[in-house]
Amino acid sequence: MNYSTIKKTAVAATLVAALGFAGTAQAQQVFGGRSQYRTWSIGVQGGITTPNNVIGGSNAFGQKVGYFQNKVGEYYGLTVRKQFSHLFGLEVEANRGKIKTYNHDLSGPATENALGARSVETSVNWAASLNGVFQLGTIDFLRRENAVNFYAKVGLGAMAFNPVQFANNDFSGKEVYNGKGQWGDGIVGDRDPKRDRDNKLTAFVPVGVGAKFKLSEVVALNLGYTMNFTDDQIYGPARQNSYKGKFSSVMAGLEFTLGSKDKQNLTFANPVATLYDELKDPSLRNEVEALKQRVSTLEGTVNTLSADADGDGVSDKFDKCPGTPAGTPVDGSGCPIKFPEPVIETVASNGYYAPIQFEFDSSVLKTSSYSTLDKLAKELRDNNSAVQLDGYASAEGSDAYNMTLSKDRANSVKQYLVNAGVSSSSITAKGYGEKNPVASNATEEGRVQNRRVEIKK
Repeated sequence: MNYSTIKKTAVAATLVAALGFAGTAQAQQVFGGRSQYRTWSIGVQGGITTPNNVIGGSNAFGQKVGYFQNKVGEYYGLTVRKQFSHLFGLEVEANRGKIKTYNHDLSGPATENALGARSVETSVNWAASLNGVFQLGTIDFLRRENAVNFYAKVGLGAMAFNPVQFANNDFSGKEVYNGKGQWGDGIVGDRDPKRDRDNKLTAFVPVGVGAKFKLSEVVALNLGYTMNFTDDQIYGPARQNSYKGKFSSVMAGLEFTLGSKDKQNLTFANPVATLYDELKDPSLRNEVEALKQRVSTLEGTVNTLSADADGDGVSDKFDKCPGTPAGTPVDGSGCPIKFPEPVIETVASNGYYAPIQFEFDSSVLKTSSYSTLDKLAKELRDNNSAVQLDGYASAEGSDAYNMTLSKDRANSVKQYLVNAGVSSSSITAKGYGEKNPVASNATEEGRVQNRRVEIKK
């Protein structure tokens, strides 16, 4: 296992977490902003250490070891954490304790190192790190409130340690090595190193996982496992000079959320549940009940308005003609619609086509005229013949306006025929205004007939 690669990867992940996530989290809005949550917490923890971890490895004596082939040491400390969102937080962790390993016969011959040591007890005077904590998932036990939180963390830190090597396997007997009072590199300006410190400093990378169990709105039980990769021989002179020390810790502790109890803990926040959980807020529950009553009243009103006994599509409340026979077309008041008799446009007995009718003040062709014009267009194309279109208007409006309107009506018919494939040169379109009425302009029935274009061949 290349521990250097592990440490470099962990360091890079820590920097990304600390710089990237922290920066973007400042701008992130957590369903209304972080101000409505408690984001600071402090924890105390204690547990044990062992000089190996889940990815394997060997102890300071070059022996392959398992968890039950090592001694355990005590480890304790505290944490301070700032939660930036329900997915990420930054944590400062400080610990101290002891790490123990010994030379045994369980996995091979017990071989002493160059100093004759058979056991080592390393005192960790202090270890401090900055960790990025990533929330992996939560369990809410169907309460719409998160109760268990799973997380992973990676960080970068420094530790001060001093190893003591003993001649016996039980951490007793003669001390064959003790670095206390002999650590310390040279200070800038000094010719020789100052070997007068009780502990040696080294960097380390913690990588761990854990779970938090919510005990109350303020207190949570924190259980965690952490692998620590160091950059030094933390067990003193080893049989392998290239040996890089490592150890793991199993910790249990209590985490206390700081801030007002009226605010929710962001670590255990369930943003989705917050959107629909009306049961936690009495005022919101009352508002929901009031809305339900309003909806029920509105449904009753809608049912009343939608009642339609005769099935004509008009509510009984607005139906002025109740009891209309099924299938009868009705208007907005529920009364039958009376349709005018359709004007049938056919070829006149004298060989001319019946006039093309128009609506009042309009030059737009009616769809009822399309069949007549299609027949005319086919006849003109087949016979290569010509046609004259005379446009007229009823007597409403000025003479000049009606002259223009009659020309527009004639040109509308001409344009339809041209679009149908008739040569434009074979069509003559003229407007005559109010001239040559075919019926009296004193009645609407007469004026309807005068709004026309006559077709002459």
